[in-house]
Amino acid sequence: MTGIIIVLLIFVSVLALVLLNQYQFKKSEKRNPPKGRFVEVDGVKLHYLRQGKGQPVVLLHGGVTSCEDFTEVLYYLSNKEYDCISFDRPGYGHSDRPKKAMSADKQAELIHKALYEIGIVEPVIIVGHSWSGTLTLSYARQFPMDVESIVTLGAAMYKEGYPAERGDLLSKLIMTPLLGTLLMNTLLATPVAKRMGKQTVRETFKPEVAPSGYEQLLLDLWGRPKQFRANREDVLLFPECAYANSHHYCKITIPITIIVGDSDPFNTVQMANRLFKETEYSNLFILENVGHMIPQKHPQQVADLIDRTYWRREVKDKSLSSSPEKVFITHQNDVY
Repeated sequence: MTGIIIVLLIFVSVLALVLLNQYQFKKSEKRNPPKGRFVEVDGVKLHYLRQGKGQPVVLLHGGVTSCEDFTEVLYYLSNKEYDCISFDRPGYGHSDRPKKAMSADKQAELIHKALYEIGIVEPVIIVGHSWSGTLTLSYARQFPMDVESIVTLGAAMYKEGYPAERGDLLSKLIMTPLLGTLLMNTLLATPVAKRMGKQTVRETFKPEVAPSGYEQLLLDLWGRPKQFRANREDVLLFPECAYANSHHYCKITIPITIIVGDSDPFNTVQMANRLFKETEYSNLFILENVGHMIPQKHPQQVADLIDRTYWRREVKDKSLSSSPEKVFITHQNDVY
């Protein structure tokens, strides 16, 4: 009899946690309704923001929140006569994620099809922050005729030095069938998970401070099972895909603008220097006293560098290979 009571108590406790979590997830989604448009590709619905007219620029966020990471960048770039498109990557924000594994290569294919669906047929400037560094380079490798230039921001591009180079326990647990579903639907809305989310924000932005409201946005979006699972799958898939793609970086003949903060804690400075050395058509801009979250903290700087490299190429009517640069930039205009 005692055993039955214990089982019932466990069942009721788990059920209560599931119901509490579902309530919190719905509140989070209500606080953050879609702000952009949707396009469906291969049965997958993708959400995106679009602003401005001119040369198309495609912006791809990292592994934490959504297309809103580029809201301020879109503002500055659209004022410089660019057609800016920022996607929620599959499983993030308000975008769907297919059941099949979505490596950087697969995500690049999906984004490429989505651009054609929304009428972008000319070559694009493709911008990738953090995890999407390897995504932008994969996109350029697969569709070189459809890329005007590449921009990486605090980007992860190599297996070597990636924080989860050999995977991590949390990601493996979350991706375990049944167990992962149980964990996400009982723990993500608890105080422990929220503390983890707040710590993630601090670690991701240091030595800088997150803009007002960013912490709550992360807790709302990243703290949902759909997005948390997408993030954990991305972490596990990254090393293999980056390793395979990195052998092709030296063959890229599209101009690359590499932007990185000198205080980024995620080994991206080393990766940026490595990409600069391995590619003939690249320029490297190192931002002094800047951390990992460049689009959120320095959107005007990002827009200015994209504009600078694009128009410099247009004036010369050739790639930037004739004058590769490694530039250290000081005096940032921070966003608070």
